[in-house]
Amino acid sequence: MPPSPNLQRRRALADAAVEVLGTSGIHGLSHRAVDVQAGLPPGTTSNYFRNRDALLEAAARRAMELHQADMVATQGPEGAVADQERMVELIAASLYRAATEHRVRYLAIYELTMESTRRPALRRALAGIAGGAHDFTVEHHRDLDLATTREQVGMLITLYGGALFTLVTAPERELTPESVRPIARAVVVGGTAGARA
Repeated sequence: MPPSPNLQRRRALADAAVEVLGTSGIHGLSHRAVDVQAGLPPGTTSNYFRNRDALLEAAARRAMELHQADMVATQGPEGAVADQERMVELIAASLYRAATEHRVRYLAIYELTMESTRRPALRRALAGIAGGAHDFTVEHHRDLDLATTREQVGMLITLYGGALFTLVTAPERELTPESVRPIARAVVVGGTAGARA
């Protein structure tokens, strides 16, 4: 069943908020800027998200929802490929897409992360989102028959985030899937080394 018009509108506004955050930064985000980005009449965003905290949280939740959809869509190699090699290919593909095709989305996530150091409500919301993302990633690894532990998944998420921050905040440069693969390999080796079940 398709989402309700209300849910579709909320998603469109959250998508617009992510775009504004990623292109104009936290100080460029306003209800009016989201209305303009979404191509909707003035006041629409404030009808759905009464205050800035609600708008920031909606953007964070939508960015994570989109990231998880990308994870599910990326299956990686199958067959007799070792877990570590499968993870390298999965993470390399994800890093490459995130740093190129979805660059604005991840710039928005880092804007939200920095803002959460000054806004307790956003910090709590992001902590809840991160906990759900960890659980989702563990389940995703199970669905792919990867033998990673919860601890390893946590370390992989941390290292992935650091690698991605470097890629999306670096000066504009030519990225290729091949140039990202060694970074993905370092994330996988570091994330799975020495972790205990």
